[in-house]
Amino acid sequence: MLPPGDSYDAIRAAFRWRVPGRYNMGVDCCDKWADGSGRLALLHRGEDGGTERITFDALKSRTNRLANTLRAHGIGRGDRVAVLLPQVPETAVAHLAAFKLGAVSVPLFQLFGEQALEFRLRDCGAAALVTDATGLSKLSGIRAGLPDLRAVFAVDGAGEGALDLPALTGRASDGFAPVDTAADDPAVIIYTSGTTGSPKGALHAHRVLLGHLPGVEMPQELFPKPGDLFWTPADWAWIGGLFDVLLPSLHHGVPVLAHRMAKFDPEFAFRLMAEHGVRNAFLPPTALKMLRAVSDPARFGQKLRSVGSGGETLGAELLDWGRAAFGCAINEFYGQTECNLVVSNCASVLPVRPGSMGRAVPGHEVAVVDAGGRPLPPGEPGTIAVKRPDPVVFLGYWNTPEATAAKFAGDWLLTGDQGVQDGDGYFRFVGREDDVITSAGYRIGPGEIEDCLLRHPAVSMAAVVGVPDPLRTERVAAVVVPAAGVAPDDALAREIQDFVRTRLAAHSYPREVHFAESLPMTATGKVMRRELRESLGRAAAGGNSGPQDPGTGRS
Repeated sequence: MLPPGDSYDAIRAAFRWRVPGRYNMGVDCCDKWADGSGRLALLHRGEDGGTERITFDALKSRTNRLANTLRAHGIGRGDRVAVLLPQVPETAVAHLAAFKLGAVSVPLFQLFGEQALEFRLRDCGAAALVTDATGLSKLSGIRAGLPDLRAVFAVDGAGEGALDLPALTGRASDGFAPVDTAADDPAVIIYTSGTTGSPKGALHAHRVLLGHLPGVEMPQELFPKPGDLFWTPADWAWIGGLFDVLLPSLHHGVPVLAHRMAKFDPEFAFRLMAEHGVRNAFLPPTALKMLRAVSDPARFGQKLRSVGSGGETLGAELLDWGRAAFGCAINEFYGQTECNLVVSNCASVLPVRPGSMGRAVPGHEVAVVDAGGRPLPPGEPGTIAVKRPDPVVFLGYWNTPEATAAKFAGDWLLTGDQGVQDGDGYFRFVGREDDVITSAGYRIGPGEIEDCLLRHPAVSMAAVVGVPDPLRTERVAAVVVPAAGVAPDDALAREIQDFVRTRLAAHSYPREVHFAESLPMTATGKVMRRELRESLGRAAAGGNSGPQDPGTGRS
């Protein structure tokens, strides 16, 4: 998508969007490359160490068979197809088949607990679910509350209430005429965390992939180049794995390395990249920090051409380490689920300034604005905003028009993140306007965790905040007001942690639980999370036990 050029200014001046009126992501990322040449699409490293090579020709056949299977079970245009799978080829097949069918895919994270899954499946009205035995084990207790869910398909064979997907697709035709979709037709719902209430589903059109391309190509050093091979440890259930790596690579006909990594192992990550000749990587900040702890990384022999990272600002020391360890610059980028990859660095055409996220990606108009959507002068802090129309901007929040309207000030999409733009156009992230917690690369909304905490019989009130963490950026901390007659202790703190971990996700349970007699509130009854963060910060520094004598804390 980016035009050639030897400087950022030249590339930006020459850039033009190429978004056709009729466009389908499934056709673009699969069928256009399935020409009988055997071009490689996916390289799957199995848990047993074996490697499976999947060509675009095979990918087309598999997606067509799945699309026909879905259609045979009454799934059609506009229906939501949820995908609850790890980083395996079946995940790519499920999304691409849904796109080609004209359905709307809904990526879901395998580590979600029952409560988190039930909300998302019910909220989007999922008609079908593609999952495996792990997902089925969580579905049995919630399926009664999902009246719209008509069919469940298991990729590893029939299970309780699930159809045997390999058997069904094995009998299905591999001929399928993709549905003719407009670029603006709905294609995917990605749930994003918020500060209050339940998560919201960001609805994107097929054009969102084209909107992502410049923001992938720029941090990956003008991707693609001959011989490129892309990998990320980020799960394909998140926008970072799905739209920063998998789909853009397939659009360009570049193979993607897939590997289910139950827990990130930095030494294994170095070996994996070296063994398979990975040339391009998206490495979240937490992964970079863990990789940095590995001694003598050059001994693995990895030969990366480009590394991108996003989610937090990287310091000069980590950037210097990256150049030595990878032999290339780490290019930071910025975006959010509603408007992803809109600011980036690209060391070959744009000098990297430590502490800066870079400049606006060509094609995107990004500014720092005030509350009314008026651009502010250089050096003045405000809200980072993106101007529409823009192909990467979402269609709106699923069934939540009031939240969609609140996201905009005129034509400016307000990210809710505070930043400063200098006189040269570089953006610096200052902080969040809201209270979303950034932990190990995940954006975690306190509202969903607080709702889960309140379901525990020993909890009367609860508030969740992020506190600084040297590895995760922030860790989740909960301040709990016990129910009447409940005596807080370490055992209760552990019980509450386990309660959330099993119902939501392993990355979002509170790693600290503090007990308090009350929570600081505003006059309108809102929890003053900033005051809680400051109080917990003082406690960590040795000032006191925490907010209002919480008594017990556990991490």
